[in-house]
Parts: sequence; C-alpha cells; structure tokens
Amino acid sequence: MLELDASPRLSSVMISPDTALSEAIAILDSAGTGALVLCGEDQKLFGVLTDGDIRRAILRGVSFDRPCGTIATREPVVASPSESPAELLRTMNDFDVNHLPVVDAEGKVVDLLLRRDLATDEGAPLSAVIMAGGFGTRMRPLTETTPKPMLPIGGRPLLELTIERLRKAGISRVNITTHYLAENIKRHFGDGRAFGVSLNYVSEDQPLGTAGGLRLVKDCGEPLLVINGDILTGINFQEMLDYHRQLGADVTVGARRYDIQVPYGVIDCDGPRVLGLREKPQLTFMINAGIYLLEPSVYKYIPNGDRFDMTDLILRLTQVGRHVVTFPIMEYWLDIGHPADYRQAQQDAKKAAL
Repeated sequence: MLELDASPRLSSVMISPDTALSEAIAILDSAGTGALVLCGEDQKLFGVLTDGDIRRAILRGVSFDRPCGTIATREPVVASPSESPAELLRTMNDFDVNHLPVVDAEGKVVDLLLRRDLATDEGAPLSAVIMAGGFGTRMRPLTETTPKPMLPIGGRPLLELTIERLRKAGISRVNITTHYLAENIKRHFGDGRAFGVSLNYVSEDQPLGTAGGLRLVKDCGEPLLVINGDILTGINFQEMLDYHRQLGADVTVGARRYDIQVPYGVIDCDGPRVLGLREKPQLTFMINAGIYLLEPSVYKYIPNGDRFDMTDLILRLTQVGRHVVTFPIMEYWLDIGHPADYRQAQQDAKKAAL
C-alpha cells in the first residue's frame, strides 16, 4: 500500500479552477510535474490541468486571462490510496497517462502521482545536437574572445546549463557543432564525462547554418533533438518527445507565443470602405523557438556541404508533404540574441528562474 498520509507535493500542485491560465502556467513551470490538480475549497477533485491541455489551448489562441478550469480535463483517471505501486503503474499504462490524482473515499484529493514515482527512468530514447558554431556578432565585444554559447549565466557557461538540462532529461549522447573559437568549447567540456554525458564535436570548416551541419552527425537511428546554442530554456524534452510521437511527426518545431500590442487604432477596410475600428489591438503569433525534434528519415532533405538553415529544411519538408508540427513552449525560454537579452538572463539567474 502507498503511504499518502502527508504529500509534500500536493500543496505545490493543487489550485482553484478559477485560477487564471497565466498564473497556472507559472505554477506548473515551478512545480515541474507536468500537471496540476484543480480542487474547490473542500479539496474535492474538479479536474486535472496537464501541460498538454495548456499547449492545445495556446494553439487555439485561448486568452491567458481565462480561468484554467475551462480548459482542464474534467474526468481524469484517478487512483485510490489502497492501490499498490504495481496496480498504479498498470493503470497509467492502460490509460496512457503520466499523472494520477489519488482520491480518498470522500472524493478528496490526497496526492498526485507521476509516472517517474513508480517506474525506473531509463532515459529519453534520443540524442541531441547543440548548434554552437556561430560568430555571435550581435553580442560583440563580449564574443570577441568567447563563443556566445560559452558566455557565463549566473557564473556558468550557457552551454553548460544546456548540457545539464539534457542530462537531467536522460539524454546522454550529445553532439556540439563548432566553428568559431571551437577550442574554447572543447577545452572546457572535453569528452563530456565530467558533465555526465558523452560529447561528440562536429567541426564545420565553414558555417553550414542551423541545419547544414546535421549531415555531419552520425545517424543513430533515433529521433534527434536540435537546439540552438544561444537558447536558455526550462522546456521538458521528454514531454516534447511524447508530443512528437503522439502526432506521428517527421519534425516537431518548438514554438513560443509572442504578443504584440499595436499602439494605435487599427482600421479594417474593404477598399475605401471602413468595416470597423479596433482600438490598440493585441496581435498574437507563434514564433520559432530554436528547438526541434527530427526523425532520421528527414536527413536526406539536407544538402551535403552547403549552408542550409532549419527554416529551409522545414519549408522543403512542407512542400513535399512531410508531417511538420509545432510544440507550444510554455516553460521558461529566452533567445540570447542581443546584449539586452543577456542582461535579462543574468537577472533571471539571480531570481532562480532558470
């Protein structure tokens, strides 16, 4: 029988259904559980809000001000306190879920169980490539003697933070594409054993773009996670892989919601005729977050030895009818492309947002 007398996790994952989606996202990011339990004041189960619920809502353009109970899973699979770990894991497998609210005889939630509580983590079945060969020209003079991925964030190189994130996700095979000041990177990481991974360096004699260098990476016959070397993120790579598999994608593109507030009244017209007026509307886009999952079958679309960016690859794949999908990123994410972004990363590190 599972001991559930006092669940330290429950207090961090139980919220009201009236909680704004924006607040729920922040709580979920902090909890790192992939799901939150929604309860009324009586602690009775209202529903479960999973990261999948939120990602689907983002794709539908749901407002972040909306109560999270409106997008939650209202009748989730639940467990009782009397079930054994083997029974609980069997339930997760049968219903293909990674989260189980534990509910007592009175209908009150007493815990939230995760698959990782019950199953040994064998690591994510994929390898990774970090694109670290760029010149970082927009970050000069900081990058005159230091490659951008090696700039310190909170006292540690950005690239080290990324490798640590991969290792914690169970990804042990990591490739790093290098060009500019490559020796600085190799000198710091060596073969990777000191950082808990096996590192392979892919040297580009000339910059090959964000996709061109992938033809130099050994095909391991498994999905390949590709991340730009100047990205700082708290994304859950295992959840991205699960999403990728569920949709049967050839390529999954990490996407970030980006809102722009137009500072003027916008006139909608049909020729000279005014149809309406919107006062300072907010426009919402999904932007490329520089994180990708690729199936080995797409490598053949990357030319050998030529500069070729991920945007070129994605366009080519969509033109030939391959299945390309977006994975909305709601976790912490920052593209360190300019000095202002680098200053923001340092502030976030001090606040332990990373």
